[in-house]
Amino acid sequence: MRFHVETHRVDSHRSVSTCKQASIDLDTDLAGNPGAFNPAELLLAALTACMVKGIERVVPILKFQLRGVEVKVDGVRQDVPPKMESIRYEITVDTDEPDRRLDLLHDNVRKYGTVFNTVAPGTDLSGVLVRKR
Repeated sequence: MRFHVETHRVDSHRSVSTCKQASIDLDTDLAGNPGAFNPAELLLAALTACMVKGIERVVPILKFQLRGVEVKVDGVRQDVPPKMESIRYEITVDTDEPDRRLDLLHDNVRKYGTVFNTVAPGTDLSGVLVRKR
């Protein structure tokens, strides 16, 4: 598979990335732009999207019944050298499936996610998959 994204600078506060028929505002302002994702937040959003998409991919294969999924992530940036030092995640699944099936779902998220497997080797990446209360 191949992917193509284009980004153009709108002004000193914002850039826009486009892909297919979608676009997303990016915070490329040195002072910050609260109306857009900065690069680190965009990386975290890509990771959460990867997790949800991975779940969507395996749900029909595993015949896993769910009503919803929510992913929360927290990243810690290291200054020197600049990189994402650690990322913690919590995947919450609204389901009546047994715990062993939740473990199986989590294993699939960790093993088969493109962004997950790209980020994991260079980052302390860990988290949990839990049932919605």
